[in-house]
Amino acid sequence: MRSVTPGQGQPPFEDNIGNAGETHQDIAKGADHGDGAAHLTDNFGHRLADNQNSLRAGERGPTLLEDFFLREKIFHFDHERIPERIVHARGSGAHGVFQCTKAIPELTKASIFRKEGNSCPVFVRFSTVAGGAGSIDTPRDVRGFAVKLYTDSGNWDLVGNNIPVFFIQDAIKFPDLVHAVKMEADRGYPQAATAHTTFWDFIGLMPESMHMIMWAMSDRTIPRSFRMMEGFGVHSFRFVNAKGEGRFVKFHWKPVLGLESTSWDEAVKIAGADPDFLRRDLFEAIAAGNYPQWDLGVQIFDEQWAAQQPYDVLDATKIVPEDDIPVQIIGRMTLNRNVDNFFAETEQVAFLPSNVIPGIDFTNDPLLQGRLFSYLDTQKSRLGTTNFHQIPINAPKCPFHNFQRDGMMQTLVPTGRANYEPNSLAEAGEEAGPRACPETGFTSFTANDERNDPSQKLRVRAELFADHYSQARLFYRSQTESEQAHIASALVFELSKVELEHVRARVVSRLRNIDEDLATRVADGLALDLPEKAPAAKEPIDMKPSDALSIQKNVKPIMTGRKVGILFAEGSDKAAIDRLKGEIEKAGGTPFLVAPKVGGIKVKGGTLKADGQLAGSPSVLFDAVASILMPDQAEKLAKDGAAVQWFMDAYAHCKTIAHCEGTKILLDKAHVEPDEGVVPIEEFASVGTRRHWAREPKVRDLA
Repeated sequence: MRSVTPGQGQPPFEDNIGNAGETHQDIAKGADHGDGAAHLTDNFGHRLADNQNSLRAGERGPTLLEDFFLREKIFHFDHERIPERIVHARGSGAHGVFQCTKAIPELTKASIFRKEGNSCPVFVRFSTVAGGAGSIDTPRDVRGFAVKLYTDSGNWDLVGNNIPVFFIQDAIKFPDLVHAVKMEADRGYPQAATAHTTFWDFIGLMPESMHMIMWAMSDRTIPRSFRMMEGFGVHSFRFVNAKGEGRFVKFHWKPVLGLESTSWDEAVKIAGADPDFLRRDLFEAIAAGNYPQWDLGVQIFDEQWAAQQPYDVLDATKIVPEDDIPVQIIGRMTLNRNVDNFFAETEQVAFLPSNVIPGIDFTNDPLLQGRLFSYLDTQKSRLGTTNFHQIPINAPKCPFHNFQRDGMMQTLVPTGRANYEPNSLAEAGEEAGPRACPETGFTSFTANDERNDPSQKLRVRAELFADHYSQARLFYRSQTESEQAHIASALVFELSKVELEHVRARVVSRLRNIDEDLATRVADGLALDLPEKAPAAKEPIDMKPSDALSIQKNVKPIMTGRKVGILFAEGSDKAAIDRLKGEIEKAGGTPFLVAPKVGGIKVKGGTLKADGQLAGSPSVLFDAVASILMPDQAEKLAKDGAAVQWFMDAYAHCKTIAHCEGTKILLDKAHVEPDEGVVPIEEFASVGTRRHWAREPKVRDLA
């Protein structure tokens, strides 16, 4: 990264007169646009096209909140004199690279997508939403999925979640949502949990949240690994090409390893066994060279298509079904380096949805519009200075030059007296500083074709935003029977923690608009009389179920990225253990040896050291388990509660259990019954890559 002092550079510029007679000092047409020091940018390297006028809804209309150049300029000025994240506090980060695998210049002029093979560094932060920095990794919670791409046109921050929709439609409700979901104000608990009264009281009064609730109560919110989790930009953004033509775009991160989740019981036990389970998994995978990867996909559609849909594409509580608009893959992200310092990088990284590059633009999504303001304003409180962009993890890796000065923790040393423009200092031989560039600077999409009348200023939502249940019904009916049972059971668990009966009844009354069977199951689980169906502002419609919405339908039956626990003890056959380890490693998995003791243990064929001790390595930490034991050792372990629980949990969590003949006495003690996933050790390779959900009704009561 080249370090350049703001204000340096002497561009060839020309004076132009604007529409109202204002002076524009612009880089001359046809000038060398490769001279980065000549171009006026914001603090993140985005070039300005006009430094004289703020963005308006019509030439005499109100100034728009999305003008991130204006807001940054005023924001910085306001704090030039010196006098824990509220959400997403617990995060895990890593560095990597993004590469374009399919050029799309016909869709966007964004430089990163101009040519196949174009690449840039990235930093990614995964997070929970509700808990504080010291909370656990594995609660039932939405996961943040924020990506900072350091492009040659400036930073592009794609700040999303692992769920494609959100709880609310308008940003004005965000403080209420967060207050409701956080620990209750009078008692300071629960931490990192939605299973409490105030959250469900809010949800029961916000029918727009019901689609998100289906996702939040699904296994999407208890992921097996960050590496096996999807990411979404949530909002409809806009691609703009070199001709100024715009189309809507939704962004998707698809994990190369496929989707995978835990079960709820498993997530609870992992929290006790390893509160840092997901953070450790990410760190260790990168350290071992098993670099996590995601494909970047886009859904592209135009205003004409959008106008024909029964929902509004500007509504953040709605998806665009992949069956209607397929996701096309245009790039791949690889995380290949862990952070050097957690505080300096993971904690100090600042993501701004307003950080976009030419070729990517905003829409009138009211939730997005509020986020464009909120994130920038937050950084002053979090990082203490308007100069947070100078922290290395936040700084662009392309030149940035402007006239913003001073402020707390100013680390750059501007030279000269040019801290304003227009100026004529160059005529006296002094440094005049950079200038705006209409040709290469960021310009907003000019067409107002989102079915909007800019002559109106209203506090009202579009009528099409009123359908709160159709897509919630679509999501629920797209799940497997097992996944539907998980959603119903999650609702029963969460609502059982709600102290006020009328709140429980109100939520169930809304569930009747989604699916009668779901509402009945939840009511039965709560011993609640089925309440009357809540009135719907817009009657829901039946949409065609989509396999893309199910985790279980999208699991990849591969060993890559999976971790297998292998239990052994004194006298175990080393050759058999080595053979199984070799099979797992050859298939891309990671074997982990577990034994009653971690030191060297005498086995048949030599001595073997365990990677973890039995009590400290419960089976919830593994994707599948295997055991190679002599009968006498198995009989001894059958008296050890940790060993019995090791198999009981693996069986209850529907994992593959591979065993030798000597292990059977221990399996009997754990009440493990043979099925397609309980197999001899020789058959592990054929079934060890998946869970066996058909077993679940035998091991637990589901709603």
